[in-house]
Amino acid sequence: MKVVRLPVVALVAVALAFACERSDPAAPRLLANLAKTGGLLPCKPLGYDSATQRIGPAGGVLKIAKYNLVIPAGALVAAVSITAVAPSDTVNRVELRPEGLAFSRPAVLTMSYGNCKVIPQSKQIAYTTDSLVIIQFVPSSDSPMAKLVTGELSHFSNYALAW
Repeated sequence: MKVVRLPVVALVAVALAFACERSDPAAPRLLANLAKTGGLLPCKPLGYDSATQRIGPAGGVLKIAKYNLVIPAGALVAAVSITAVAPSDTVNRVELRPEGLAFSRPAVLTMSYGNCKVIPQSKQIAYTTDSLVIIQFVPSSDSPMAKLVTGELSHFSNYALAW
């Protein structure tokens, strides 16, 4: 018997298709979003880093590893203790807590990919599960000369560099 191997993205798309009810208007958009890219960007591991800072309605900046999180004024209605963790991994990623914290105005996450494999595709920031399955891509801009990607976040969760 011949074994057929499907790409991981195809398997995830099939699993999501079965998990989503047809009445869910986000389901087709989510599946289309998964199909538009190749995956997470392979990188040489950076050292582990974490930072915690209290940020309120005036906004603020949290720096972690080679990443920069800017929370604009008016994005939060009250002061919140924010933690960012950058694990040492073969994917440049950051875990932002408290998970699910939503913003009135988008926060901006800038991530470096100077330690990553050079590929010709445009880079972007992906919202991922704990096991690094891509859920959605956030609005992102790639600056290849600086090797930086900047993305808009509407809430906190796990984010990683993708192509």
